[in-house]
Parts: sequence; structure tokens; C-alpha cells
Amino acid sequence: MSGPLRSLLGESEDGAVALFVDGPNVLREEFDVDLDDVRDASEELGRLAVARLYLDEHATPGLIQAAEARGFEVVVTSGDVDVKLAVDATEVALDGRVGALAIASRDTDFKPVLEKAARNGVHTVAIAPGEHGRSDALRNAAHDAVVLEE
Repeated sequence: MSGPLRSLLGESEDGAVALFVDGPNVLREEFDVDLDDVRDASEELGRLAVARLYLDEHATPGLIQAAEARGFEVVVTSGDVDVKLAVDATEVALDGRVGALAIASRDTDFKPVLEKAARNGVHTVAIAPGEHGRSDALRNAAHDAVVLEE
């Protein structure tokens, strides 16, 4: 697949992309984000090798089922999703499986993850759930940024 972000990425070893979605910060009523839009934005980078949606214990079965139907691996945590997502994203970014890491969030807690991945040769993208949900810190830490239309 080609696209504007794909041309920015260049050629990675295998063109694989890892997408990590911070569910509690992205799937909020005020943003009206569609998981398909998040997935499409990351697929412009290349072949999606990892697509994970992180949710807390309050996630509804319907949301989990809808995410799985769209090809996401759903990770439900018993508390704040930030630590689990950050550890998992860092691990995937550093294990050599992907050439690009996309994080969909508005939470600045993921800035160190993007910076670490970039220092290790992984192309990074911050996906914001709308203009008013955009984090300047994430945008500035990533190679590229995408703002989903509201």
C-alpha cells in the first residue's frame, strides 16, 4: 500500500508496522474516533504486523468484540493501561520485528517510548484522536504525526 506516510518511512527491513492504541484516551465520546480510521492511518506506513488496543476493566464486551472483529488484539488491564502499553510498545519497537511504531493517544506518558524507538532506528508516528485531542509533546517526539478528523 502506498500513501504519504509510506513515502516518509522509506524502506524498512520488512515494512512491518506496530500499532498501539490507548483506548481510554482515544475512544472517548468527545472524539468520536472509529477504530477503522486509526487502523487505516497506520496501514499507510506499511504492513500491519501488530495491532493492539489497550482497555481498562470497565470496557464493555461490545467494544471488545467490535475491536477484535476489526483485527485488533485487545489487552484488558486491571488498572491504568499506560504502563502495560508503554512496556509492550517498547519491547516490540526494540525487538527488530518492525520498521515503524504508531501510538494512538493524547497522553504524554508515551513520549519516552517514541523517543527510545526513534533512537533505535524505528520510524515513529503519533496518532491523535482529533485536533483538540492532540498532544504537542507526542507530536514533537515522533517522526510524523497524524490527526484523525473529528
